[in-house]
Amino acid sequence: MVAALSLPVAAETETMRLNMTQGVTEVSQRVFDLHMTILYICIVIGVVVFGVMFWAIIHHRKSKGAVAASFHESTKVEILWTIIPFAILIVMAIPATNTLLAMEDTSESDLTIQVTGSQWKWHYRYFGEDVEFYSLLATTTAQIENQREKRDNYLLEVDRPLVVPIGKKVRFLITSQDVIHSWWVPDFAVKKDANPGFINEAWTRIDKPGIYRGQCAELCGKDHGFMPIVVIAKTQVEYDQWLQATKVAQQEAYEEEQRLLAMEMSMDELMELGEQVYGTRCAMCHQLNGNGIPGAFPALAGQGVSIDPAKKLEHISVVVHGKSGTAMQAFGPQLSLKQLAAVITYERNAWGNNTGETVQAAEVQAVLNGEEL
Repeated sequence: MVAALSLPVAAETETMRLNMTQGVTEVSQRVFDLHMTILYICIVIGVVVFGVMFWAIIHHRKSKGAVAASFHESTKVEILWTIIPFAILIVMAIPATNTLLAMEDTSESDLTIQVTGSQWKWHYRYFGEDVEFYSLLATTTAQIENQREKRDNYLLEVDRPLVVPIGKKVRFLITSQDVIHSWWVPDFAVKKDANPGFINEAWTRIDKPGIYRGQCAELCGKDHGFMPIVVIAKTQVEYDQWLQATKVAQQEAYEEEQRLLAMEMSMDELMELGEQVYGTRCAMCHQLNGNGIPGAFPALAGQGVSIDPAKKLEHISVVVHGKSGTAMQAFGPQLSLKQLAAVITYERNAWGNNTGETVQAAEVQAVLNGEEL
């Protein structure tokens, strides 16, 4: 069966195709060639079988006076229809096995990246480098709700793409924090399930710079369709520059957080930032109006820990550590102290909650450290 829809390659716009993506790596080309080989074999078999069938129908029809022969148990025929399919399967199995072995050979890699899926984002960690980050959908809610014109890469754009060097063997260790996801980039012929508690391996070696897009290919929940993958392949020099710049930026962000611990942000500043963070991280489940989704995600407006002054610590803890047994994931590893303080402050004062309380970075850090406030 051929693919009916392929994702855009590099700068191409999305197009409908009648064949699978040819890809940009050696393995993806081998997969495409294997696909075409099997397709041609199937076409030949179909032509021969249906050709003989229709020839027999036409030339041995009753109107020409044909009389059906009465016979059974032909040893020669039975041997032929056993040997011929067996030979065809062997012819198909040899290149298929070679391709599968090549796809699974992750040895002697130049770079290892851990890919962790969670509802509904990807986390990338570069082994041997002090670099890790989350990658989220960059398509705006306004586009999704048809309030703004959709861009060319609608639902296939992220805020922070995965960056890799060309000409290097990149090994992926793929896992999940919650449910089963699937990391799929058609241009690389890479599609691996991300299973919680397990690690699957895959690899690629990209031959030329470009932007390559994919998606989660496993139905993983409510926002499964909003979990894209974007990989940018750079030359080694450009990749090294990006890696160094990212290290510096993450170190500066850490130092800024440490300075923030001794500071207090104003209510206005917290609410402005909190609204932005809530819109990108929380609104998918709890809705922009804070009313949640009955039976699935609880409301934050006018009820629960968001309005109870005595449960401020619990509110911080739920956002930071998540809540076991529910879809509420831990945002402590995903957001900065400033963002965490802002979004919790926003939830406690938006939609008429009006507790008048602010949450500061030092309070969030105390919860992260397991300290009592």
